[in-house]
Amino acid sequence: MKKNVSGCSVEEAMRLLGGRWRMLLVSFLLDGPKRFNHLRRDVPNISQRMLTLELRALEEAGLVLRTVYPEVPVRVEYCLTEDGQRLRKIVMVLQEFGLWLKGRE
Repeated sequence: MKKNVSGCSVEEAMRLLGGRWRMLLVSFLLDGPKRFNHLRRDVPNISQRMLTLELRALEEAGLVLRTVYPEVPVRVEYCLTEDGQRLRKIVMVLQEFGLWLKGRE
């Protein structure tokens, strides 16, 4: 992951959460735990590889928890950690801003 060059807290947040998919994935996980394929259906334009990479980055940052259940077939679920739940306010602001943008069209 890139380094924070300005020392700014906004840059630090965007370094982790920026990009096309991460906040979108967080917004879907706010509803509760989801399996990988459920997230793929929620975000149909994301490739399997990109979804895997984005979930791993969120997991590495401590925002997402990956749970593997020892079943046949193996079941894997993703959910937000307590730290990940802190993003709820940001998602709400982004949703409000997105609705405002849509209204301008």
